[in-house]
Amino acid sequence: MEREIKLRIILEKPKPATDFGIQEGSGHNYVTLQKQKSTGDDLTFEATVRVKPSADGSPVFLGAMTQGPPKERFVYIDIGRAAGQLDTLWSRRLKIPLKSITWELIQQLETTPQSALEVRVPGVGKDGGPNCGGAKNVFFTCPQ
Repeated sequence: MEREIKLRIILEKPKPATDFGIQEGSGHNYVTLQKQKSTGDDLTFEATVRVKPSADGSPVFLGAMTQGPPKERFVYIDIGRAAGQLDTLWSRRLKIPLKSITWELIQQLETTPQSALEVRVPGVGKDGGPNCGGAKNVFFTCPQ
């Protein structure tokens, strides 16, 4: 049975004066939604995705904001030029993996109305620029 869930991605203290947004679509056929210019404070993005059981019963995420093969789905955060900002040197994307989302977490949403599964991700990478590539050690939670 397919259902919709809300995801909340909190980018912690991202590089100031840089645009960030959540990507809808893939390849060259995408748009950046919820675009925000960082002031150095946390940025929050929300996305609604569909989820259904895969052949082995694990969750598989669907929708225009999900990317990648079924067992390795992720959501992109577009950064700088990738988000349409022309006056920056940065052109990056950050993958937010969805594989930590279990059916148990999804079921917790039923007891917390208007809630979302939430993840916090560092906004600055090891090189001092915006965090990019695949976010490591990312685990969604269901805040109460």
